[in-house]
Formats: sequence, C-alpha cells, structure tokens
Amino acid sequence: MKDELLRKNMADPIRTEPIGDVDDAEALDPVQLGFMCGIEVHQQLATGKLHSRQPGALYDVTIDTVPEQWARYQRRLRAARGEGGAIDIAARFESRRNRSFVYVQSPNSGLIELDEQPPLPHDKDAVEIALTVSALLEAKPVSLLQTMRKTVVDGSNTSGFQRTSLISVDGVLETETGPVGVDVLCLEEDSARKLDTLSTSNGEQVIYNLDRLGLPLIEIATSPDVVSPEHAKETSMALGRCLRQTRRVRRGLGSIRQDLNVSLACGDRVEIKGCQDLSWIPRIIRLEMARQLHFYRLANQLRGDLSLPALPPDRRSDDSAVEADVANAVAAHLPLVLEDTSECFTSCDSKMVKTGLAKGFTMLALPLAGLAGNIGSKTLDKEGAQMPRLGRELAGAAKLAGVKGVFHSDELPAYGIEVEHVDLVRKHLSLSPADGFILCLAPQWQAELALESVLVRARKAWHRTAQEVRNVVVKKGAPEDGTTSPMRPLPGGARMYPETDVPVFPLTDERWQEILNTLPMTDDERSDRLSKFEVSGDQASQLLARELDDIFVDNINGLPHKGWASVVLENDTADPVLCAKVLAVKEEGLLTRESMNDIIEHFVGASPSSQEIADFAEANGFKPADVGDLGAIIEGIVAERADFVKERGMGAMGPLMGVVMQAVGAADGKVVSALLRQAIQNLSE
Repeated sequence: MKDELLRKNMADPIRTEPIGDVDDAEALDPVQLGFMCGIEVHQQLATGKLHSRQPGALYDVTIDTVPEQWARYQRRLRAARGEGGAIDIAARFESRRNRSFVYVQSPNSGLIELDEQPPLPHDKDAVEIALTVSALLEAKPVSLLQTMRKTVVDGSNTSGFQRTSLISVDGVLETETGPVGVDVLCLEEDSARKLDTLSTSNGEQVIYNLDRLGLPLIEIATSPDVVSPEHAKETSMALGRCLRQTRRVRRGLGSIRQDLNVSLACGDRVEIKGCQDLSWIPRIIRLEMARQLHFYRLANQLRGDLSLPALPPDRRSDDSAVEADVANAVAAHLPLVLEDTSECFTSCDSKMVKTGLAKGFTMLALPLAGLAGNIGSKTLDKEGAQMPRLGRELAGAAKLAGVKGVFHSDELPAYGIEVEHVDLVRKHLSLSPADGFILCLAPQWQAELALESVLVRARKAWHRTAQEVRNVVVKKGAPEDGTTSPMRPLPGGARMYPETDVPVFPLTDERWQEILNTLPMTDDERSDRLSKFEVSGDQASQLLARELDDIFVDNINGLPHKGWASVVLENDTADPVLCAKVLAVKEEGLLTRESMNDIIEHFVGASPSSQEIADFAEANGFKPADVGDLGAIIEGIVAERADFVKERGMGAMGPLMGVVMQAVGAADGKVVSALLRQAIQNLSE
C-alpha cells in the first residue's frame, strides 16, 4: 500500500486550486488538499545511559532547586562542516545566535556526558529493546550497527552532536484505518534538559541539566501513509502501545515525544515538535493545514502585485528556474535596509520603549515595500485559535535571534506607540502608503540579527511555506490553542557523519532469531491471562494499564485474587515479595486490612519474616480485635441507640460505623460492617 500511494502521489500532481476556508480548519478536506503526514516518535528506554553506563535516573530539580554542590561548566559551540564539506543549514543558523551554554553536572553524569572521555559501546539492554520493537513492527534489522554523529549546536549536547544508530528499516504498523509503513528505527542518545534561558548583553545564556543527556531513545519514523489528522492520532497511539508492549520503556510526562511531518500539495514539509498530548494532534495538524493554505494564497496575491508567475497548486509542478527568477525579483524588491529610528521615539511614553532606549538599545527599522495590510493583525478562527498571518511568522523569526518580539506597521499605533511616532518612522524611511515596516528594540547587534532573520522570512512570503521545524505554542504546560511557531530550518544530510569512537558490531542472524523467539506478550494475551483470575473488570484494566499484571501473576502464590490485586494497585512501587508476605499475614487474621499499607511502608527496604510482621502489627495496635468481643461491643452500641436504629433502619449503618470503629480501634472493616449489619437487622426484627 505504501509504495502504491507514493507512486500515485508522484505520478498524479494536483491540478485544481485548493479549496477551503482558513478560518474553519476543521472543515478542510485532506484529500482535496493533497495532505501527507508521517509520524516520528522518540521513546526513552528504562535502562542506564546508552554510552556511559551511568544510571538512567532523572532528578526533579528546577533552576531554583539545583543543589549548590552540583558543578557547573560553561561553553560555546560552533558549527562545523560535515564530511561532504558543507555546513548544515540548521547548524549555521544556530551558530549565529550568539548563545553560551552552562551545564549542571547531576550525580548521574560524568566525563562522557561532559565530552571529556570517549563513549563506551552501546548498552546491551538498549540494543535488545530496540531489536524487540523492530520485530514487533516486522522491520528488517541492518547487518552492521554503525553509530553516526548528528550535528546539534543548540547546546543540548555538550559535544555538539548526537550519537544515533540505525537499527532496522521497512517495517509496518497496523492501525484500524490501515497499515502505516515504518521507514526507519534508530537508537540514539537523548539530549540535556533545559532549565532556564537568561538574557545578557552578549546574547542568551542557556542552562542545561545533564541528568537526561545520554538516556537511550528509540526513534521511529513512519512513511507518509497517515491519511488524515485523526489517523495521525490513531497512529501515535498505536506506536505508543507497541513500545509499551516491551514493558521496558519509561512512562510519565516527557518520556515519549511525537513529531509530526505535515505537508499539503500547495505547501511543503514542516516538522512540528512538542506534541506530547495526543488529544491535540488532530487540531495541531488541521491548523498547520490552514497555515500552509493561507500562505500559498498570500504568495500568489503578492506575486500578482509584482506581475510574477503564479505558484501552481502542487509543489511537484514547480519550475526551479521560475522560482529562482522570482527569488531574485523579490530580493530586489525587498533589499536589506536597516535604519536606526531611535530619534523618532524620544517623546514616546511607552514604558517598553523608554526602558529599552534608556538601556542603550537601538530602535532598528526594516522597510517592507508593498506589504502594508498584508502583515496582518490578530484574529481568531471558528474554534478560537489564532489565524495564520505574516506578522506572527515575522515575529517568530525575530525571536529566534533572542529578542522578545517586534513591532510591525499593521498593528501600530499600539503598545504606547502613538500615531505621531508611526508617521515619523514612515517619513524617516520614505515609505509610501502601500509599504510596511518592522521595528526591533534591542542591542544593535541583536536587532540587526533579528531583522535579517525577519527579512529572510518576509521574502519567503512570495513562495510556498518554507521547510522548517516548528514548535507547538505552549502556555502553562499545555498547548495554547494548537498553533505553532518557527523553531529552526529543517536540517539536511550534511549534519550526519560517522562516529569514530564507538566500534561497529554485527547484528547476526542468530541474535535476531533469539529476539524473534522471545517476543513479549501482546496486549490481548495479557488480557486473556488475567481473565483466568477472579479479579474485577476494573482491577484487570488497571493492572494492564499500569503494567502491573506481571507482578500480580508472578507473586500471587495462593493469595486471594481480588485482595492481592488491591494490594498491588495500592503499592505499585513497593517490593512485591514484601507486599505478598504482608497480605499472607493478614489472611491469617494477624493484622487488619486497614493497616496493611502502613506496615508495608514501615518495612520498605527490609526483608522481614512473617513473624516479625505479625509482632509489629500486635505491638502497634494493628492486630484485629477478637470477633466474639467485637460482636458484643457492636450489639451494645446498637442497643444504646435503639430508637435511632428503629427510625433509620439500615440508614443507621453509616453513622454507626464511625462510632463502632472508634470504639473497637484496630479491626477489620469488612468484619465490622458485617457484624453491624447483622446487629441492626436483629434489632429491626
């Protein structure tokens, strides 16, 4: 199916103009728009680090709670040429941002994480898990494991590169909508974890924690077989289930990350990062569809204004010579002209402007010929998300240089900037009513870098959506509305070159056969196994969802099924041997059900005998009261409140339960409830 789809797409370009309203993303038709999508999933493995043998622990620290004794190291990184002699476009961009990096050395990071010692060979468990997932996806393993270096100069790797190894290719993921091809499965190092970003007079300083650096990641990249935004969510969920089937991957926030590769025929491939909440995936994709559609239409509008050839509705019909001519014409139309307009704002009462100028910042201006009214102002679509507009893209480009934002002519006057200041800027730049402009208030060097980035993006307004990496806009830990912002150019092949410190090793047929012979149980097999035990449906669901079914089955040893399930679910991080022993002592009538969790917590890290557990229960008032004595106490309490019981009937159970438990102290709640119920019934008769 994958090959047929690709052949069809390549052989049958879309000839009709794209249809749909940008303000109604939910109504856009993926088929008519030539929608294509692939998924990339990055999953942390529950092992030690990939190349250092350091433990895979993560430390719950923020920039404000980092222990003082953790050492810090400062570095700057630069882009280097790949083996082909070229500097990767993403690396070149990052190197111009004038950033420095501080690395906080967590207890599970050493010389390898600091790039002061060569890496060790692959962690064997991580390789085994990667091969297992390959087998589950019916992917074909490579014959030789060759580690590559992937250039990364955003500071998240101390070395300036990420180590990655191709494990398998050409797999398939079955979904209800249809099969999705798996192009590649790789094993790679996770990056350092960002703690904070500080603004300085010399550029940004980014602070990273090294606890996450080097954790093994499985990267799975699918073919562009995803047929709809909803199918993308389905595919991501299916990939997650496949990975969790190994029971050897990390769980929790941040342990799995999904990237979306999205394109329309009238746009181009965009990689969207930050899609951790799967429920948001369809919305994020549909808004990207609306964005690409909007900028295709804007490009043709702007081309018409300059009497340039229109873009065809399908990028596969583009003529490279025509596009080169358009690019030259646009470059001549929008030259790099940066003007210091600080004097235009000497009387400006805007606190933002006054504070910046007082710091010695420059109000730098970039004229944008013919773009007045096309930069746009904030409007919302039918679902309440921000509509795509050029101004937001230009602001995003500027922010990549480290500035907080820019001002543009379509939104002014605003922010305390009055009409008179706008008029002064227009006069200073000699603009016509059809021309727009961008203002950036920042240190001179940073304002220049920001506006150069803005100009590059502005010129692209005459072309299709640029290939780039974008990030979901997040507010308070969740997507703001599903829209995205530019992150960096889409990297190319120049960023990869062979790792010289990690030896290659073969993946033999014998090794592969061992993997095939020891595949983990499927979800259906696990569910069927649990069905043979007398547990409730809810207990079974929770045991499977929380990956506790192995603990339940391996340690049951004649214990009551429902009782053991409850103990496992309530003490999921405790030693199962200890939990089973405590339950066994309870079943002997030597401690109460209510005391079990407290007793388990008391003996954490110890290996007590059954007698020691019973002795502790008795010494601490956890031993159940004698049933005979308990019955007499309950009957006395009921008799004293005979009128209340006769009035309420069984409705007296709740109020009297508390009275009885207070009177008897340590007692089994179920036993107390049964005896109390019987005493009330006896009185009522």
